[in-house]
Amino acid sequence: MVQVPWYVAYPLIAGAAFAALSYWANHSVYFPSKYPDGFWDLQSRLGAADVWLNTADGVRIHAWQVRRADALVTLFFHGNAGNLTYREPHFREITTAGSSILMLDYRGYGKSADRPAEHGLYADADAAYDYLLKSGYRAGQIVIHGESLGTAVAVNLASRRPCAGLVLEAPFTSARDVARTVFPVIGPLVVWGFNSRKKIDRVHAPMLFIQGDGDEIIPLRLGQALYAAAPEPKSFWVVPGAGHNDIVEAGGAAYGQHLRTFYQSLPKRAE
Repeated sequence: MVQVPWYVAYPLIAGAAFAALSYWANHSVYFPSKYPDGFWDLQSRLGAADVWLNTADGVRIHAWQVRRADALVTLFFHGNAGNLTYREPHFREITTAGSSILMLDYRGYGKSADRPAEHGLYADADAAYDYLLKSGYRAGQIVIHGESLGTAVAVNLASRRPCAGLVLEAPFTSARDVARTVFPVIGPLVVWGFNSRKKIDRVHAPMLFIQGDGDEIIPLRLGQALYAAAPEPKSFWVVPGAGHNDIVEAGGAAYGQHLRTFYQSLPKRAE
């Protein structure tokens, strides 16, 4: 039997352990609820239509669309947990404020196929954006709206594709910065990706930032740091008393008012 010297074996073991820990940490970002988990009877109450999308890498993605007579349409990217059936307040507030909405479930969520991964989520976003263009919307009619993890998906898309506006709800600078707040030493070593700070200066559209002053998951300072890196025009609404998952509820009527004001402020674009 060949004996491996300790000075070779130990680094190999340490490297394998680090790789395994990194893989686990980066995949533990996602907490999807697969169908039939969720509140699927909500679809009829919302008047939402099923939309099926095929991504560039061959994954079948499910979405709900609620159409209004308004010129704007919101492409909504939800957070890392649950699925689209958990977002009834967003459907109702966005449509009441004056925008149609298309909300997708990322791969691995709800009725969508495959498993979630960063670049896969970006491909899902592109498929949804392309669907809206093929449906007759112009880029200047599309508002991209992200919630929590979805803010990174939204920034990535808006940094590459034109849009009317960008709404970031409970945003953060990067996954590594969030991990640093939870596990100050090991976190930033094993978690990476979803780096919005590097991309947000490439967004050429008005931006609305929304975050609770009591956010227990993503510190307000991370949202403020992303805001500082963003180009004008931009505004930041800090929701008093809101945590990470109750922004719509804590904001009350003001949530819809802020959206409506933002929609009405968007320039009329011809592209």
